Amino acid sequence: MKFQISERRACRVVDQPRSCQRYVVTPRTDEAPLIKRMLELVRKRPRFGYRRIGRLLQAEGWRAGLGRILRLWRKEGLKVPQKKKKKRRTGSAANGCDRHRTQGINDVWAWDFVFDRTTNGSALKWLSIVDEHTRECLALQPARSITSNDVIDTLAGLFAKRGVPKHIRSDNGPEFVAHAIQEWLKSMNVATLYIEPGSPWQNGYAESFHSRLRDEFLAIEEFETLGAAKRLTRTWKEDYNSYRPHSSLAYRTPAAFAAACVASASAAPTLQHHTRVPPTSPVTQLLPS
Repeated sequence: MKFQISERRACRVVDQPRSCQRYVVTPRTDEAPLIKRMLELVRKRPRFGYRRIGRLLQAEGWRAGLGRILRLWRKEGLKVPQKKKKKRRTGSAANGCDRHRTQGINDVWAWDFVFDRTTNGSALKWLSIVDEHTRECLALQPARSITSNDVIDTLAGLFAKRGVPKHIRSDNGPEFVAHAIQEWLKSMNVATLYIEPGSPWQNGYAESFHSRLRDEFLAIEEFETLGAAKRLTRTWKEDYNSYRPHSSLAYRTPAAFAAACVASASAAPTLQHHTRVPPTSPVTQLLPS
């Protein structure tokens, strides 16, 4: 047997104001275009969560807090698949990123290689160089193969443009431990931080960058030729540095954070800058004429 009671009595029983029972949500006028733009960003950046998408929307001028973005995110049924993480033991090497920490811009650069293939199966190899303090991608160069001389040429261009770092962290790959590279870095007064063999987590900033690179770029794009890979890489590198908000930088872009670091250093007269390359430096001898 079913019983019917009035709305007033039912609200009194559950101690709920009748105004809440009768409340009808009125969608905001900008809700539809906001959802449309949010879905456009999600399709373009499928590995971004609601926080990073929200920061991009706010940067475009949308008046939407993260709470509202989360509500719309759930309403649209959006979700970023979680990646499985393995537990790893921290190594004991003094050169690891958890032992020897970066102290500022141009203090420690991290470099490594990442691999992929073109659509016809030919191998591609990227050399990546990251500033551990600003998280900037300083170099990301694809090629069929990369030798120690190619690495020196890339570093020479970066040193002339950006300045000479104090340290460079890498694994024990043959390109990095080559005698030519060691001697050249020594002549530039750059200390090398080689991590323990078989301990990639000690080069954590490079590994983290490669995780983003593969998740947001290599796993999405197809490279028909080496030329196409170079063109797409340049576009992604610029987007990563200048547009993609970085969670560890309070959702600022690496370029914006680096500019703030430079401005802060310029305002402190006691700081000694080491970002200029002397005219007699070996860098100028290695740059292409």
